[in-house]
Amino acid sequence: MRAAAFFAHTLAATPASAYTPPMPQPPKQPPKSYAPAPGEVASEARRAGFALTKTQAGLLSQYLTLLLKWSRAMNLVGRATWPEVFRDLTADSLHLAEFLATLALPKAPLTLDLGAGAGLPGIPLRVLWPVGDYVLVELREKRAVFLRQAVAELQLAGGLPGVRVVHGRAEAVAPELKLLGLRPRADLIVSRAFMPWPKLLPLATELLSEQGRLVVLSNEPAPSAEALAETGAGFVVEASQDYPAGGKTRYFWSLIPAMA
Repeated sequence: MRAAAFFAHTLAATPASAYTPPMPQPPKQPPKSYAPAPGEVASEARRAGFALTKTQAGLLSQYLTLLLKWSRAMNLVGRATWPEVFRDLTADSLHLAEFLATLALPKAPLTLDLGAGAGLPGIPLRVLWPVGDYVLVELREKRAVFLRQAVAELQLAGGLPGVRVVHGRAEAVAPELKLLGLRPRADLIVSRAFMPWPKLLPLATELLSEQGRLVVLSNEPAPSAEALAETGAGFVVEASQDYPAGGKTRYFWSLIPAMA
């Protein structure tokens, strides 16, 4: 009681102007899981078996930051940290760049990325494989808006040469290519989860040049010759490759017209 009385007397004797309550401290913010530094991206790439240049690491860092920042509002890649996105999605692009380098493509191919979505595999692919012209084709308006913004920012940073975005249906892309000053048929089509491959083959026939090829990213091995023959689309497997990504085995298939 004596202590309580002393405390009350002391507080009462203190002028109001002299008493300053303690300022509340803001809570400590966790590190931004969507903003990797270029060095962190380079380290993650080394763990996947790839050596990035300083420029490549910077561009991928910028893209991952944009992707996950926009994803908080648009759910582009679900709830994930950048290392998860890198291992499960971006690493595909690094393997794909190596795979494309083994194919007999023209010196400056025209590539269509059908159902480009959030720019995977296309945007990271172009960081490592800046060859020819590359068109990201996306039907969903919000994703097309993100693609345009991401491409514009990375091009200002000196990356993604020859990349354009087309908002519309893949079946109607030919007139858009003409407006862009590009030829109407592609040398290469890249497809990842765009549509089931048997339905994709007739569309690829309409969009590819006579010597063109379709590269599919899949969780399954390439179809057999018998399965391809059943479609009647006239494609054969040119090459295939499996690779590790996200703790799983994934595959690339390169399909070409049977008479190519």
